[in-house]
Amino acid sequence: MAAAGPGQPAEPGQPAEPGPAGSQAMAGPGQPVEPAEPGPAGSLRRCVARLGALRARPDGGGRRTELHLLFDQLISESCGPEPDVCAVLVQGCQLVPLDQEHLVSKVCQLIHQLLNRYQVMVDEQSLNFLLSYCISALRQCSSWTHVEILQALAALVYNNGPKCQKFLPDLLGKAGLLLQFSDPAQPDVELRRAAVRSMANLCLSVPGQPYLDESYRSVCFQTFLIVLQSSKTTDVDDITFCMLLQSALKGVQSLLNGGKMKLMQIDQIGALLAVLKKCMFHGLPGLSIEVPTALYPAPLPQYDKRSPVKQEQSEPATSNRRKKCKGKQKKGEYGEEGREDSGDAGEESALGADMVKLQLGDVQSSPCPEPRPRVSDVCAGKDPPSCQPCKRLSSSESEYSDTEGGIQSKVRSYQANVRQGALACFLSTIKSIEKRVLYGYWSAFVPDAPGIGSPQSVSLMTIALKDPSPKTRACALQVLSAFLEGSKQFLSVAEDANDHKRAFTPFSVTIASSIRELHRCLLLALVAESSSQTLTQIIKCLANLVSNAPYSRLKPGLLTRVWNQIKPYISHKDVNVRVSSLTLLGAIVSVQAPLPEVQLLLQQPSSSGLSSSGSATPGREQWRKAVPWAGESPQGSPAGCAAPEPCWLLCLCVSLVVLPREDSCSDSDATFPSLGSVYEPCPLRLEALQVLALLVKGYFPMAQSYFLGLGEVACRCMEEMDPSIQLHGAKLLEELGTGVLQQHKPDSPTAPEQRVPVSVVVTFWTMMLNGPLPGTLQNSPHATLQTSACDALSSILPEAFSLLQGDQQILCVTLLLGLNHSENPLVKAAAARALGVYILFPCLRQDVMFVADTANAILNSLHDKSPNVRAKAAWSLGNLTDTLIINMETMGQSFQEELSDLLLLKLLRSATEASKDRDKVKSNAVRALGNVLHFLQPCHVANPRFREAIEESLQALVATVGSEATMKVRWNACYALGNVFKNPALPLGEAPWASQAFSALSSVVKSCKNFKVRIKSAMALSIPSRRECYGSTEQFCHIWSALVVALQRSEDTEDFLEFKYSSSLRSQLCQALLHLLQLARSSDLPLLGSSLREHGQAIRPYVLQYLSCPGQDSEAGAPTDLGDRERALQRAIEHLSAMERQLQGKARLRVSLFLEDVLTLHANAAELAEA
Repeated sequence: MAAAGPGQPAEPGQPAEPGPAGSQAMAGPGQPVEPAEPGPAGSLRRCVARLGALRARPDGGGRRTELHLLFDQLISESCGPEPDVCAVLVQGCQLVPLDQEHLVSKVCQLIHQLLNRYQVMVDEQSLNFLLSYCISALRQCSSWTHVEILQALAALVYNNGPKCQKFLPDLLGKAGLLLQFSDPAQPDVELRRAAVRSMANLCLSVPGQPYLDESYRSVCFQTFLIVLQSSKTTDVDDITFCMLLQSALKGVQSLLNGGKMKLMQIDQIGALLAVLKKCMFHGLPGLSIEVPTALYPAPLPQYDKRSPVKQEQSEPATSNRRKKCKGKQKKGEYGEEGREDSGDAGEESALGADMVKLQLGDVQSSPCPEPRPRVSDVCAGKDPPSCQPCKRLSSSESEYSDTEGGIQSKVRSYQANVRQGALACFLSTIKSIEKRVLYGYWSAFVPDAPGIGSPQSVSLMTIALKDPSPKTRACALQVLSAFLEGSKQFLSVAEDANDHKRAFTPFSVTIASSIRELHRCLLLALVAESSSQTLTQIIKCLANLVSNAPYSRLKPGLLTRVWNQIKPYISHKDVNVRVSSLTLLGAIVSVQAPLPEVQLLLQQPSSSGLSSSGSATPGREQWRKAVPWAGESPQGSPAGCAAPEPCWLLCLCVSLVVLPREDSCSDSDATFPSLGSVYEPCPLRLEALQVLALLVKGYFPMAQSYFLGLGEVACRCMEEMDPSIQLHGAKLLEELGTGVLQQHKPDSPTAPEQRVPVSVVVTFWTMMLNGPLPGTLQNSPHATLQTSACDALSSILPEAFSLLQGDQQILCVTLLLGLNHSENPLVKAAAARALGVYILFPCLRQDVMFVADTANAILNSLHDKSPNVRAKAAWSLGNLTDTLIINMETMGQSFQEELSDLLLLKLLRSATEASKDRDKVKSNAVRALGNVLHFLQPCHVANPRFREAIEESLQALVATVGSEATMKVRWNACYALGNVFKNPALPLGEAPWASQAFSALSSVVKSCKNFKVRIKSAMALSIPSRRECYGSTEQFCHIWSALVVALQRSEDTEDFLEFKYSSSLRSQLCQALLHLLQLARSSDLPLLGSSLREHGQAIRPYVLQYLSCPGQDSEAGAPTDLGDRERALQRAIEHLSAMERQLQGKARLRVSLFLEDVLTLHANAAELAEA
C-alpha cells in the first residue's frame, strides 16, 4: 500500500475488498430506546447531521479539522442503521476539494467502507458524480492517494458496469487510467492490484443489462493475462502477489461468464490455459513447476519441468497432511480447512456460480421438496452458518497472529485461494471452448501413465491427491468432472483390448492408458480422502468417468476395481457420500449395458456386498434383513428353474427404498427429513429408485427374477405422499413394462421359454390397475407424475392387455381418452402417444368404435398449440393409419364400410394440414397421408367431397419429397408415395399429379445426399404393378433413365457414412430396372435400347453383382434370395423376347440380348466359383 502522506492518519487495518452487493441494504439494529444515551444509531445520525451543517460554513482550517473527525468517526462505526449512504458520500465529496489530498484520501476510504458495509446499490445520478470525482482525483492528486481512490472506484463500479459506459474511455481507453496503473512497469504492486481489482469489478455482468463492448473486453482480457503471466519479484510480499493474481483470475472469470466470451483463437486459448495451469499449482507444498507461456494442442503428453528436490519432498508432505487431517477430523474439522476459511472471505466468491453447480448435483437435481445442505458449506467443508456473510468485506489481517507460524498460515491460505480461483476460472474456460478444441489439451491436465524413467506430468489429479486444502481438492475434482463431461466421443477411440507390439504407440492406446491412470488415481484419492465433501466429489468424478469410458474396448477389470472399492461408502455416515455412491453404481450398470464384466459383478452373492468399514453404519452388512421376497422362488423366471442368488445391488436398492431406516444414523441425515424419519433420506431413496430403473433397463434378464417384487416396490412408491418418490416409482414401472415388451418382440434374442410368462405379466398389471396407478394418472396437481404414469401405462404387453378383465381394459382406455383433453401439454402429449400405442393392439384395432374414438382424440391433439403435443399426435396418427391398412388387409371390405366417410375425410384433411407443420410433425403426417390414400376405395375417389382433399394431399406429398426438409421427412414422403401407388382405385396413369410424383421421385433417386432416401424413392418407383400406371412412353423412359443414372452414381457421396448403404441402393435400383423391363411395351423398346447402347457397359457390373451378392439391408425392397433375382431376370428376358419377335427386328437393338448376355456371364461366373 502506498505510504501515508504527511499528517495522514494511519489506516487501522487492511481495507475491505468489494464483493457481491445485494439488491437491498442490510438492516441494522432498531432505534435506541433512550435517545439521550449515546449509541451507534444516535452517533451516526449526529455525524450525518453535522456533515450537512458543514456545507453552509465557509472553507477554512476548522472546517477541514471537523471533516477529518467526521470521516474518521463514520469510517470507524461498525454498525448502526443505514443512513442515506449515497447522499452522505455525495455531500462528503462536495465538501472536499481535490487540492486537499488528505481529505480526498479520507473520503475515498469512506466511500469504500460505507458501500461495503451497507451493501447498497448506488443510484445513477450519484454514481456519475462519484465516478467523475474519483477519476478527477486520480488525475490531479499525488500518487500516495491513488490506492484509496482506486479502492473507492472498485466499490463504485461493482455490479454497476452497464451504468459506467460513458466513463469507459477514461478508464479503459488507449490512455485509460486503469491501463496505466495496471501496467507491468508500475512499481507499486499495491496500486497495480487496486487497478486490476477495479477492472475486474467493471467486467462483472448484470442480468438483463448490456455488457462491455468487444474492444474493452479484449483490453481487459489482455491485461489480466499479462498479470497472470508475471512472476513475483523479491520486493513483493507473497500475500500482495496472491491478491493481485486473485483479482486477475476473477476478471477473466467474469469475462467468460458474463460476456459469454467464446475462446476461438488457438494462441489465446493456449496462453490462458498455460497461466491457469501455473496458478492451479501456485504455492502447492512440495511442488515447483515451470509452465510454458502457451500450451499447444497435441495428442501426446506435455511433460512439465519440476524441481527434483521439491519433487522428492512432496510425498512426505502428502502423508503428513493426511495424518493431520485424520487426527483433526474427530473435532469436526478437516485438516487445514480452518485456516483456509479464515482467509479473505471476499475471495470465496472466486468459486463463482459454476463451481457451486457441481456440488451436491445429484441431490439437488432430485425433485424432492426436502431442504438440502447449502452448496457453499459443502464446498467449504463446514456446518451451515446461521446467516450469509457479507461478501464484499474481507477478513481483517488481525485474524492472523503476527508470529512466524501465523504469517505462514496466512500465506498458505492466500495461496490456496489463488489455486481455487484458478480452478474456478478453468471451469468457466471449459464452458467457453468447444469440446473438440478442449480435448487437444487433454494430456496437459489429465494424468497419463508415466513411461519408464520419465516423471509423471502434473495434472488435475496432482491437486486432488496432494493439495492440503479439502476445498481446493474438491475444486480440482469439479474441473476434472467438467473435463470428462461429454467426452464419450473423444474417449471412444481408446482401445487396449489387444496387446500392441509396434515401434510406436497408437493414439488409441495412449487414450486407453490415460483412462486407466484416471481410474487408478481416483481410486487412490478415494481411499486417502478424509473430507466427506471432497469424497463426494471424487465419487461423482468417477461416475462421470464411468459414464464416458468405452469399457467394451478396454481390458476388463477396471469396473471391478471401482465396484469393489465403492461398496463400503454406500454405508458411509454422510448421506451425500451415500447418494453419490449410488450414482456411481447407476453409472456402472447403465454404461454400454449389458457388459459381461458388470453381469458377473451383479451375480456376486449378497454376502460379498459390503466389507466392513470404519465409516459404515452399524448393522448395515446384514442388509437390514433382506427384502421379503428375496429368498422366494423367482416370479418372472420359467417354472422349474432354481432360484438364483439374490442380486446384491437390487436387494440394496429395494431395502433403501421400502424398509424403515435403522436407529443409528448420521447427523448429516438430519438435513434430509423424510416422512418423519421413518425411511431413509429422500435423496438416497430417489437415487436407489433410479439405480433400480437402470438395472432393469440394462440387465432385465437378471431383474426379471424379481419381476412381481419390483412391481410391489413401484406400487408402494406410487402410494406415498411425496410426489418425487411417486414419480420415480412410475418410472420404475415403465422400465419393467418396457423390459417385458422388448423380451416379447418377434425379433427378440431371448428364447420363448426364458421370457417372463404372459400369465405373470397379467398378474403384474392387474396389481397395478387395482392399486395406485389409476389414482396416479388422475393426480392433476402433479403433471410430471401424470406424464410418467401415462408412459408406464403405454408399456403394457399387448398379449397381457387382451387377457385383462374387461373393466380393466375399459379403465385404461377411458383414462387415456380423458387425459388427452388435459390442459397440461406434457400430459396431453403422453396421452396422445399412449393412444398411438394402444391402437396397434390386436384386441383393440378391430373395434371400429375404439378406432373412431381414438382418431377423434388424436385429431384434437393434432391441432394443439404445443409443438410437442402435435408431434406425438402425428406419430399416433401414423400408427392409427397403419391400423387402417392392417384391418383392410385382414378384415376386408367390412371394416372399410363401417368406418365413417366423414372421419376418413377429417383424417385426410388434418394430415394434409400437418404435413405443412414443423419437421417433427411433418415426418409422421406424410406417413399418415400415404396410408389414408392407400386405404381409399373407388367410392371415395369418385366422391366430389373427397376429390379436392385427395388432390391437395397428393400435392403436399410431392412438395415434401422435393423439399429441403430433413432426411427423415423425405424418407417418409417417399414411403408414402409408394403406398399411394399401391391403391388401384387412384388414376395413377392419367392424373396430372402422377407425373409430378414420378418426376419428384426420379429427381431424388439421382441426387439426394442421403442414400436411405434414394433407396426408398427407388422402391416407390418399382411399386406400380401395371404398365398403364407409369403413363406415356416419354414418362416411362424418363423414369428408366433416372434409375440408370442413379445406378452409375451409387458410389458418389461426400459423406463416407453413406457408403454402408451403397450396396443396398444398387440392389434396389437393379430390382426397379428389372421391374420396368418386365412391364415395358413395344413402344418403349427404342428408347430403352438407346439407353442400353449408351450406358449398358457401365451398368452391367452392377447387375452382375446384384445377381451374385445377396442384399445386406433389410430396408431395401429387392429380394434377398439370389434365385428370386435370377427368375426376375428370366421373366424380363421372356417378356422382351416375345415383344421383339412381334416387332420382327424393327427395333434398332434387341434389349433382351443385353439381359441374355448378363445372364450368361453370371452363369459362367457361378460355374467357375463352384469349380
